[in-house]
Amino acid sequence: MGRKKVDASVLTLTPLRAARLYRLLTLLGNGPQTRSFLLRRLRLDVRGFYRDLEALRALGIEVTTCDETKYALVGELDEALAKLPFPDPGLNVRDALQLSNGSTAAHRKLKQRLSSFLSGPRGGSGGGSGSGGPNKPR
Repeated sequence: MGRKKVDASVLTLTPLRAARLYRLLTLLGNGPQTRSFLLRRLRLDVRGFYRDLEALRALGIEVTTCDETKYALVGELDEALAKLPFPDPGLNVRDALQLSNGSTAAHRKLKQRLSSFLSGPRGGSGGGSGSGGPNKPR
């Protein structure tokens, strides 16, 4: 009987799990840690710990064992955090439109996702000017 593989494209994180994975990454970002230390700090059992490790690996975040007793993050913490999805913040469209105003990469990413969402699944027949068209808030 084999283990099921976690598909990263269908991995949905609850807010609690996303926060726990973030804490796990920040602990590993401080250097190699023992499993018992991580279990205590995260208040997890062994099964939950290995499920979280599997979820991180499915997201492309590599965690390895050092000396058979410690776990370590492969790469930089910032790179790992860039791969960790943020759970649904429960925004409405107006809030998302307001947050998309700005010039950073995060603003542009949100603006692009909003544009795709507002134009519909087939690319829509929007104004094409990127001005928000008829869906632009007043």
